[in-house]
Amino acid sequence: MELARFLKATASLISGVYEALYRRGFCWLAWSVRRFFRMAASVESTLAAVFQGLCNMATNDYAGGMRLILTRHYHTQSNFAGRILGWGDSPPRPGWETDVNYIVSRLLQAGVSVDAVYSSDLERARRTAMTYADAFAIPEVIAAPELKEINYGKLQTKVKAWVVRHYPQHKKDPDLVYPDGESFRHMQQRSVRFISSLAETHPRHTVLIVSHAGVIRGVISHFLGLEYAASLKQKIPFRYIGDFLLAGENCTLYDELGKRSGFVLAGGLEIPYSPGAHS
Repeated sequence: MELARFLKATASLISGVYEALYRRGFCWLAWSVRRFFRMAASVESTLAAVFQGLCNMATNDYAGGMRLILTRHYHTQSNFAGRILGWGDSPPRPGWETDVNYIVSRLLQAGVSVDAVYSSDLERARRTAMTYADAFAIPEVIAAPELKEINYGKLQTKVKAWVVRHYPQHKKDPDLVYPDGESFRHMQQRSVRFISSLAETHPRHTVLIVSHAGVIRGVISHFLGLEYAASLKQKIPFRYIGDFLLAGENCTLYDELGKRSGFVLAGGLEIPYSPGAHS
């Protein structure tokens, strides 16, 4: 018990120092501090493994599964204009860094230590993910096409109001296939399959993923066992931070560390949420 408290206090102290440096603009020094502790922990691989295991037990972060931190890409010009992006891309809105810095700050306050960063291979997600990788001293971002937004096909760049008028089942029927595109169901299946595979290969690790609102809705509804059609219009803020504990294809705990999603604000989901307790 004393060892657990000591490890937790040490982790909190390191996180506090790192956050203070990062907030004051000393990014290079913050990253150096983090790298120093990582190097110190890896001097002896066996000792590092034991230390990491004790830390995990002390903080109860993993419990044998993968911790998934799921976020949305930066706010784009097309998002602001109410246009559908899909597999297209758009420049960021001025001030987008404020949202990203907010998420970094919230993760640091929560004592989250990131082991790997993945993203959709679309530019808006990759660029956002690179900012998080820098903040957490992760050397690379792994871009995966499976984490892309839905492919709207010919509807790409259309104004959302136009799409609603011409496609009444838009965001009502998850099996609606868009012209030369795909359905929400297909997008959900490919993204969930990929994330489940990560949970199998990254046990006892924290993986941060930057993806899209459509993917996030699909992931939440799948792992929490929610009705998908009713989930398609739930709001996902640009400051959303989903916190999942995954064991393969199962989610044992879900929480939100940033701005609340529509799933919570609508009153249908209380967090922290344990799917197993509601089955």
